Order: sequence, then structure tokens, then C-alpha cells
Amino acid sequence: MQASQNRQASSVIHEMYQQSVQEMDPYYLSHFHVLGNHVSPDTSSQGNSVNFSSCKDQFFTLESFPATADLSACNSPSAVSVLSSRSPFSPQGSQSCSSDQHHSFDNTCGSPLSGCSVTDDDNELKHKLKELEISLLGPESDIVDSCYCSFRGGGHRDASMARRNWNQVVEMIPRLSLQDTLIHCAQAIHDSDLNVATLFLDVLGQMVSVSGDPAQRLGAYLLEGLRARLERSGSAIYKALKCEEPTSSELMSYMSILFQICPYFKFGYTSANAVIWEAMVNEPIIHIIDFQIAQGSQYIPLIDDLANRPGGPPVLRITGVDDSQSAHARGGGLQIVGQKLAQLAQSKGIPFQFHAAAMSGCEVERSNLRIRTGEALAVNFPYALHHMPDESVSTQNHRDRLLRLVKSLSPKVVTIVEQESNTNTSPFLLRFIETLDYYTAMFESIDVARSRDDKQRIRAEQHCVARDIVNMVACEGFERVERHELLGKWRMRMRMAGFTPCPMSSSVTGAVKNMLRDFNENYRLQEVDGAIYLGWKNRAMATSSAWR
Repeated sequence: MQASQNRQASSVIHEMYQQSVQEMDPYYLSHFHVLGNHVSPDTSSQGNSVNFSSCKDQFFTLESFPATADLSACNSPSAVSVLSSRSPFSPQGSQSCSSDQHHSFDNTCGSPLSGCSVTDDDNELKHKLKELEISLLGPESDIVDSCYCSFRGGGHRDASMARRNWNQVVEMIPRLSLQDTLIHCAQAIHDSDLNVATLFLDVLGQMVSVSGDPAQRLGAYLLEGLRARLERSGSAIYKALKCEEPTSSELMSYMSILFQICPYFKFGYTSANAVIWEAMVNEPIIHIIDFQIAQGSQYIPLIDDLANRPGGPPVLRITGVDDSQSAHARGGGLQIVGQKLAQLAQSKGIPFQFHAAAMSGCEVERSNLRIRTGEALAVNFPYALHHMPDESVSTQNHRDRLLRLVKSLSPKVVTIVEQESNTNTSPFLLRFIETLDYYTAMFESIDVARSRDDKQRIRAEQHCVARDIVNMVACEGFERVERHELLGKWRMRMRMAGFTPCPMSSSVTGAVKNMLRDFNENYRLQEVDGAIYLGWKNRAMATSSAWR
């Protein structure tokens, strides 16, 4: 049964790709050939494929979910959390100024979209669907509805045709998995089919739960994003969430949980530190510019290593760039980071200076970075660049402007860590499918580390992951700040800015492999074309690359 549902979900995804493939951005499209019912990677394109051998009656909205609610007894509702502005790959904040083919791991050990079928009795569900039909279309169910006129540009639909289409949807729903239902709902919203979309939203409300399995938990947040998009309230809901942020200490606790139970943060910190260490091995004066300094935790082990460097420690300067959103997570401004790192450096005998650049990356100019002659410069982008709007959002194209600015500083090395996902310029339906696929793997990877009823894990997902999902589904334009690109696209941008790749050494990959020993065996690591990929089962999740 499970295998059948997985094949069905896969078939639906391929069908959706085919239906919308002409809407893909040119780079993404160039990497796929559509063959029958399969989307196949174009191996002739840039980049190589990576292969790795009881709250039943409680319903909460994003605004109303109580932070102290007892979630342990929940087993079915569409309970959706209060969310914060923190990204799972931006542990203390996000820069909120308004590639190559997907790397597939070994299919035999994949992380397919796991099925989750409606569990209600078919007759009971059909009765519910009939009630929905009456509520949506009126007691006569003529299905010549004004909603179709407003959403489809006017004109009456043929009643008998509409009736047949409606009946087909009603008969199909009990056979759909949760993933199928989510995709069909997104398709209806994409087609501006208000009645069908509303039907699917109501059905989804009975299928998802923030305390369920990974698919049900992810479904809860995708459902809220779909609701917000359908109601044209995505940006309003997204902004309103800021009023519901947990306290600084609570948010720190949630982020610490994710840091402990999944390696995505440590992957970025470990790989970037190893690259910087190698590049600066003989430099007497080192200046590191970090474009998302967060709490500065990345540099604690690096300072320890520099203190023990043969020949003595260098002079170390760190410039921390971070916007005001991170101040809440830290419990204060960037001076907290500077004080913590300065105390550590002093205890290790390292001459140290910290410069705070409290601004979004979009606002950074050369004068904000205080470059000095005679210092070796390293620039770090830890899950930061995808928050910069590009040419698809703004004529200023801060994404490429920032890269050109960094190149003009003549850095000795630049490190980039990003999610391996394509959501920047993808149209809504493809972006939704991509988000579903990517975060299914992420929620599965989180699930193996904590029990289903672990309240801390539930709240960590709610406050550190879910808001990004809602933003990607519900928002567009400047309001959509989560805009991920595949490594192939980052390669193109870096080369256009004048950078050349700096291949990862065996010592860098070795450091990351050592780190992964503390995590589940389904995390995979592979080096391709000088970059390293972190994956969960068959899905590439993050990449780390170096440039000069």
C-alpha cells in the first residue's frame, strides 16, 4: 500500500512538472529532458549528478496557536504554530531586505514522498464532501458560481461539465495520499479554481498535524501557506508573525535543539572554518567578514585552532554583518557577539578586534567593511545569499551587486554555504512541488532524532522552519525573502562576478565527515567538482563551495 501511494505521488509530481515545464526559468529548464512520464536530468548540462551509495476539535491559525499548548495528545488537527522569522539555515536571523540539476542520491535508499491517506471511512468522507459542496455551491448545487467568473475572467461555465468535474474531484479525494492532495490543492490555486481549492483545503485540514509523522507536520505548514496564498493574505500573515515571536531565550533554545539533532548548521560552520584555516595558514593578520554573523558561534572552534597554530596565533579581525531581526534571537545587538568573541580570543592569547555592521546585506557598501591594507581577507556567506533579491525582484540586483563588491575587495578566499533547492525564480506550482520535496526530506531527517511527541522538537520546527515554508508558498515579489538556488546557479553568478573556484581539499571533507559521525547514518557527503554536498538519503540538502 505504501509503495503504491509513493508511486502515485511520484506520478503526480512528474505530471505537474510536465504541465508546467514551459514556465521554468531558462537555466532550470535547460537541465531536464521531459520524456514520457519522467523528468530526466540532462547530463550534458553544467554540473555533475551526485550519486550516494487528542486535540481533535482544536483548530489553530498562525496567529492563534498558543505557545504553551499541550501538543502531546494531538493526533489529527490542522494545528499550525506561531512561527518566527528564523530559518533552519539561518539559525539566528535572516537578511530580510526586500544550477545545475538536482543532485540525486542513490535511488535505492531514497526518501520518497511518503504516503498519508485519508483515514476516515469513505462513506463518512463522502458525506463530508457533500456538505462542503452545499456550503460552497449552494443547496441547489448548480455550479454556475460567480466565483468562477471572477477567478477565470468572466463567463458562465457549463453546469453539466462543472458537475462532472466536481464529481470527479469528490470521487478522487478518498484515494489520494496527503502529498497528492497538497499538490492537487496547489494546482487548483494555480488555476484560480476557487471552489476546488477550497474543497481540498478543507480535506487537508483533516489530514495534517504538527505532532504527526513528517508528512503530516510538513503538510500543516504547507496548508497554512496555501490558505494564505488563496486569500491573498500571504504577506500580511507573514508580517503578522513577527508579533508572535517567542522570547529570546525560548528562540535560542529552539535553535539549539535543531543544532543538536541535525547537522545542517554544523556542516556550514565546519566546512567554512576548514577552508579559512587552510587559506590563512601562514598569514599574520586575518580579517574575516561574515555576512550573517548571528551569534558568532562558528568562530569559537576557529579561534581555538588559531591559538594553537604553529608559529603562534595571528592578529584576528572579524566584521559581523547582520540585520535587526537577529538582535531578538541574541537578546541584543552585535556588541554581544563582539564581547563574547573578544573574551574568548583574549583567553587564548589572540590579538582581536570586532567590527559590527548592523545592517542587511543589501545595504552593505565598501565603507561599511573597514578594509585595511596588509591583511588577508576571508569572506563567509553562511546560508545568507539566498536572502538577497536578484534581477528577478529588483533592478538593483543586490545578489550580484554584493558578489561584485566582495570581488573588488580582493579576498584570499570566499566561502558559500547554501540550501540545494530551486525556489528563486520558479513559478508557484513548481516552487510548491520543490518545497514539498525538499522539506519532506528535512522533516524526515529531523524525525529520526527525536520522538514524535517531543514538544521541544515540535516547537523547534514551528519557530525555526515553518515560517520559511509559509513565505515560499504564500508570498511573491519583495515579500518572498526565501529564494534558494542550486549550486550551478551560484557557480554562474560567482564566475560572472570574476571569481574562480577553489576546490575543497581532503582535509576539509575529512573534517566534515568527522562531524557527521555524530548523526544518523542516512546523512551522506560527497565531493563533486570541488564542492561538497550534504544529503539526506537520496536528496541533496546543502552545498559548500570556496572561491577566490
